[in-house]
Amino acid sequence: MCSARLSSRVTPIILSAMKTPRLPIALQQAVMRALRQALERANLALKTDYPEPKLLYQQRGTAAGTAWLEPWEIRINPILLLENQQAFIDEVIPHELAHLLVWKQFGRVAPHGKEWKWMMEQVLGVPARRTHQFEVQSVRSRTFAYRCQCQQHQLTVRRHNRILRGESEYRCVHCGSLLKAGEFVPALADFSFRVIPHSVTLPPFFRALSRNLEYVSHH
Repeated sequence: MCSARLSSRVTPIILSAMKTPRLPIALQQAVMRALRQALERANLALKTDYPEPKLLYQQRGTAAGTAWLEPWEIRINPILLLENQQAFIDEVIPHELAHLLVWKQFGRVAPHGKEWKWMMEQVLGVPARRTHQFEVQSVRSRTFAYRCQCQQHQLTVRRHNRILRGESEYRCVHCGSLLKAGEFVPALADFSFRVIPHSVTLPPFFRALSRNLEYVSHH
C-alpha cells in the first residue's frame, strides 16, 4: 500500500443537525441551584474554595454531560435534560462536578477510579454510577461519533463509510491527531495533553490548517 499524503483540500467537519431545544428558565435555575449546592457541600468537606464551573448546554450525542478540566466547565445535553429533568439533575450534575473536583484534588487520575468514586459517595453523597440509563433514541442521529485527543467530532454516513473502506482519514485541526471511532472522554484525553511554550514554532502543517478537519486521501 502506498503511504498516505495530505491533500491540499481542507474540508470542515459536518456536525449533526440536532437542534438545541429551548430550555425553561425554571429548569435552568434548578440545574444551577443543584450545581451550587453540590459545590458548597464539596468546598465545606474539602476545606477548599473552588469557584463555580461554567455551565454550557452544548453537549451533543448520547452523552448526558462532560467535564472540561482546563476550562473548568460542564457541558450538559439539553435534550436529555429536558426529557429527564430531576433525574438528570440529581445524577449528571454531581457526576460531572466530581470529575472537576478530582482533577483539582488529585491531578490526572483514572476518570472513574477510586478518587472519583470517593468524591461522589463520601463528599457529594450520591451513588457513583459511571454511565447514565436515560433513553437516548431522541438524540441518536445519522452521524457517527469520532474522537481525537482534544474533542468530540460527528462524521456523516458518507465520511464514516469512506473510513471503513480505507479511502480516507481525518485529522483534527486543533491537535493534529487522527480521528478514531468512539465517544470522547475529556478526563482520559487530558493524559496526552502537553503545554507548548510560545517560543516553540509549530510545523507548517499545523500553521496551515484553518478549519476543523484535515482531509487525508489514500492513493
